[in-house]
Amino acid sequence: MLQLITAMSELGAGTRGSSLGYAAIRGASFRVQPKFFRSLAPRKVQTNNALLYRHPESPYGKRIRGIVRMYRRISAVVAETLDDGQFPIVISGDHSNAGGTIAGIKQAYPVGRLGVVWIDAHADLHSPFTSPSGNMHGMPLATAIGEDNVDCKINDPSPITLEAWQKIKGHPQRVQPSDVAFIGLRSTESPEDHLISKHKMAVHKVEAVREKGIVHIVASVMKQLHQCDMVYVSFDVDCMDPSISEGTGTPVPGGFTQEEAKALLELFADHPKVMCMEFTEINPLLDKGGNAMGEVAFSLLQSTVFRLQERLGLRGSF
Repeated sequence: MLQLITAMSELGAGTRGSSLGYAAIRGASFRVQPKFFRSLAPRKVQTNNALLYRHPESPYGKRIRGIVRMYRRISAVVAETLDDGQFPIVISGDHSNAGGTIAGIKQAYPVGRLGVVWIDAHADLHSPFTSPSGNMHGMPLATAIGEDNVDCKINDPSPITLEAWQKIKGHPQRVQPSDVAFIGLRSTESPEDHLISKHKMAVHKVEAVREKGIVHIVASVMKQLHQCDMVYVSFDVDCMDPSISEGTGTPVPGGFTQEEAKALLELFADHPKVMCMEFTEINPLLDKGGNAMGEVAFSLLQSTVFRLQERLGLRGSF
């Protein structure tokens, strides 16, 4: 059974509006498939977005104590969903929430080896020691692999920040760097490049995906992760080109088309080791008109759900 989870926190973003991502997707569904969310009713994770009205405590880990709470809340719901034998499909506000999803998977399967497919224009490998912005949506993958990256230190985080950072990193390491695959990566900073090189992390850029073909890339990623017991796929809509929509916090030119994104998601949904998928960073306030990103994201979610239903032997009800 599929379980939709919404975690609409935007504490980790530098721009406002990603907390409205699920509303944008749901609004788009009314024109296309109005019964979709009646059949796939979401389980909502409580947010702390009221903290956005307060001045951030630390410039190097903005609202990090609120994000500690979000990790705990998201991980509890994801773990419970998996314990119930359900497949979590997470729609989240900003990408910092993905760290909580990963923590939840490891809570449910503490001895299982987890692979991560990060379909994103960004690596999200910063820490409070290296982040030039302090925005936590640039750090979730660093929490998953347990990296401070002090070799590239540019900041001196406060004790409060470091205490919270240790809490969201968790112990032991949740994901081995060798079990991470980036797809669509095209906007990184030198501290992130250092970690990718240090750990020899797999990177499949847009050009390589087009040259080798999506089927080949997905097969290559799953071969890389063949020793993993389970795989989580995190899909940030900024992996797509801004010509599709600018309704995301950090758009980067040169991304995938909607059709390419659809093919990637469907092929991963088909694989039996994939046991959790997440859609994130949908920001309707940044669209130039209408609900373009909401419509694109709903189309991708719908096609992914259909493929998961087929794989899991569930009868379609939409």
